[in-house]
Amino acid sequence: MLESTAVLTTASGPKYLVQLCKHFAHKIEVSYSESHGECRFGRGSAVLDADETGLRMVARAGDEEGLAQVQSIVESHLVRFAFREDMAALDWRRQDRVA
Repeated sequence: MLESTAVLTTASGPKYLVQLCKHFAHKIEVSYSESHGECRFGRGSAVLDADETGLRMVARAGDEEGLAQVQSIVESHLVRFAFREDMAALDWRRQDRVA
């Protein structure tokens, strides 16, 4: 399983987590609370964890293309919802797991 992690430092982490999950829930299977969310996309999944310091996103997929797709979906939507943030591109760091 391929895995990458990105973190957005913000006081609005829980707000963005809920916005993302509510938005994705219109098209995919999602479960979430104010501090944890899981989104199951066609090619992979995303796990979101938020607190008062930020939003941590973990993208997982079975192949490189799927991982890139999950990262792109999460990041592009976050950019839209966090337009008030001074946000550069997310720094996705690989954390591949042996499965």
